[in-house]
Amino acid sequence: MLYFSRWKTVFIWFVIAVSLLIAAPNLFSNEQLAKLPSWFPTKKVTLGLDLQGGSHIMLKIERADIVKERLETVVGDIRNVLREANIRYTGLNGTGQQIQVRITDVAQLQAAKDALQPLLTPVSAGTFGATVTEVSLQDDGSGLLRLELTDSGIDYRLSSALTQSIEVVRRRVDELGTTEPLIQRQGTDRIIVQVPGLQDPQRLKALLNQTAKLSFHMVDTSMPVQEALNGRPPANSEIMYSTDDPAVPYLVERRALVSGENLVDAQASFNQQNNEPVVTFRFDSRGAQRFAQATQQNVGRPFAIILDDQVISAPVIREPIIGGSGQISGNFTVQGANDLAVLLRAGALPATLTVVEERTVGPGLGADSIRAGVVASIIGALSVAGFMLAFYGFFGVLANVALAVNIVMILAVLSVIGSTLTLPGIAGIVLTMGMAVDSNVLIYERIREEVKSGRAVVPSIASGFQRAFATIIDANLTTLIAAVVLFYLGSGPVRGFAVTLAVGIVTTVFTAFTFTNWMFSLWIKRSKPKALPKGIRTGIFDGRGLPFMSIRRYTFAAAAALSVASLVSFATAGMNLGIDFRGGSIIELKAKQGDADIGDIRARLDGLNLGDVQAQGFGGAQDVLVRVQAQEGGDNAEQSALERIRNELGNDYEFRRVEVVGPAVSSELSYTATLGVGVALLFILIYIWFRFEWQFAVGAIVATMHDVILTIGLFVLTGIEFNLTSIAAILTIVGYSLNDTVVVYDRMRENLRRYKKMPLAELIDISINQTLSRTVLTGLTTSIALSALYLFGGEVIRSFTFAMLFGVAVGTFSSIYIAAPILIAFRLRPDAFNKGDESEKSKKNESLPNSKASV
Repeated sequence: MLYFSRWKTVFIWFVIAVSLLIAAPNLFSNEQLAKLPSWFPTKKVTLGLDLQGGSHIMLKIERADIVKERLETVVGDIRNVLREANIRYTGLNGTGQQIQVRITDVAQLQAAKDALQPLLTPVSAGTFGATVTEVSLQDDGSGLLRLELTDSGIDYRLSSALTQSIEVVRRRVDELGTTEPLIQRQGTDRIIVQVPGLQDPQRLKALLNQTAKLSFHMVDTSMPVQEALNGRPPANSEIMYSTDDPAVPYLVERRALVSGENLVDAQASFNQQNNEPVVTFRFDSRGAQRFAQATQQNVGRPFAIILDDQVISAPVIREPIIGGSGQISGNFTVQGANDLAVLLRAGALPATLTVVEERTVGPGLGADSIRAGVVASIIGALSVAGFMLAFYGFFGVLANVALAVNIVMILAVLSVIGSTLTLPGIAGIVLTMGMAVDSNVLIYERIREEVKSGRAVVPSIASGFQRAFATIIDANLTTLIAAVVLFYLGSGPVRGFAVTLAVGIVTTVFTAFTFTNWMFSLWIKRSKPKALPKGIRTGIFDGRGLPFMSIRRYTFAAAAALSVASLVSFATAGMNLGIDFRGGSIIELKAKQGDADIGDIRARLDGLNLGDVQAQGFGGAQDVLVRVQAQEGGDNAEQSALERIRNELGNDYEFRRVEVVGPAVSSELSYTATLGVGVALLFILIYIWFRFEWQFAVGAIVATMHDVILTIGLFVLTGIEFNLTSIAAILTIVGYSLNDTVVVYDRMRENLRRYKKMPLAELIDISINQTLSRTVLTGLTTSIALSALYLFGGEVIRSFTFAMLFGVAVGTFSSIYIAAPILIAFRLRPDAFNKGDESEKSKKNESLPNSKASV
């Protein structure tokens, strides 16, 4: 295992060199990269919005709008079809997804059904020849026809509208001139829009919220508008209001002369007569012809320019407009004219898009987050490196070199796959640094055991790598399962954390069994060692002989009591749920001048009648964190509340971070969070059951549930906000706890094959003592890395790292005092391992090792 052919050596160094080259651009600014040779890679790790500022907005297309519009269209089609067929009817109306019409002459019933047949014909869904029936028909024989919009037809229209909306949203965002926006579909009715570096998120929301349906209608002058308001307007007209303040009513004909579909261009400009901002537009040939015809026939009459059911202008036609172009005036600001031009050029949305989730980070906070993340990473890396050097000497140097290569490979992989690095993602890298050392510790301790048993150094090193391989794979796969579940069920920053954690696990296994192995091979080849190098100080854990199982009843009872107390407190007091799970808003403010006045902020916000509003200090004296409860009016009410807060505090405070989660999203996040923990535990149970025996799987799951329950108890006791990153923390605790448990279980399985007559409690004590150095050292290195994050990583991830620190301690405890006693309680039989390798039979009567426990 220590022999490396030349091609293997070349391959290892080729991978490292390529990783260095790919990761190198992250050390340079974009200006510096532009000056480098063309062959030098330029792709960098994409920074998340929390690191560079910007906006994350989730839009939901309203199914009700699709149903309403489709209902109106079908009703209109039925009316036209029956009129063209000269079929008399009455009572044509539609509600919900139901339409009914009565055929006056029953003799014409079949003719009516034949005329309506085209509406019932299935349409192509565009995938593998699939068809969808949009309208179904029921006939009771009395002349009453009932038509229904099918759910499958609405789903088809919803999907088509979502696809069209994505293109419209993309054109609108591109018009803003932003760099690398992310616009993607999520689920059946959502669109995610991420725009990094955006300075004005309010403008983005204004552009995305508007449907931008433009149309030109004649103003109905057959009766005064006030008379129509007091009485009943003509059947072919309706009352619409202008965008003025106060709004002006207009009586407008329902039939549109020309619609926005005929526009080919729209630009912001200035009126040459009064220098006011206006929007010039140009029609296509068909629109120009229809517009020219309409203006020729209605000279002297006013016509209304309507945008999203509001009259933005109602000029009088002075002369025919035959050039196919014109201008819209309406007391615009320069930016308002620009935004309207953007909307018209991008086209109309097929349905209203509602903002159901918003997360905005200002550029100032993003720069602070980068600084905090880099400082925490450097401190964590140096602390872990110093710790390894102190305990392992020369072997610690090799571990640190491998760790440095590991971090480079993580950055290279993240650059290649285009992953977005978020603040929790940095936490994932720092956590990986702490856990990556675990593989080296397992190998080193195996080598020490082999040397201690009397074997020569070189065979001991080869055996150490070989024996540690299965343990490392088992331990890291459990964490990888948790990371995969996090990725598929998580969103946003949680996904970023899962990606970096998963990539870190893969690169850790690679460096442990290729690069670290190669460095040992080189050391042996050059130094030809006769003994292990000096400086290894982990012998302090040898021969402890601690009787762990002798107090198992007391520790198990204490753990059970704490678990019950946690569950009871959770059921009665509950957790301090963040907006991710209960909806509402979180706003981080920074005073533009002087210190923040929290009392004044509370007083001003209380006057807005937004329900429960909390304001508290956050970080420095200038910083304030405001929490606003979920609004009763739904997703639109959340946005209205945020707008009112901006108007109230915008002059005095900088909005550094805004998170708004609507009730629909919060309920979904609660469901996926619970599902994520459950799915992770299920897959891990299956894996451990497959690799070990069923008693091991039960023990691992009970120990893990203990860790999860106590962590939940911690959130209840401390009142720390429980949000999406808390779910990431719990699932990572699950992975870490199982990592620790699997290492101990692996040693137990090995000893069960070796000492088949030994009492189980005694054998478990021996196994725990043999892995004690690894358990302590891995727990300490992970805690050191997490402590650096907790102290220097910033307020945003402080609760996350605090939970992780607690989880490391609880996970270490449970792997000894929960997972192990379960094996005794379920009467694990050593003879279950008789099918182990026959080569171990000669060791059946072997004397106990030096670390034998005294029980």
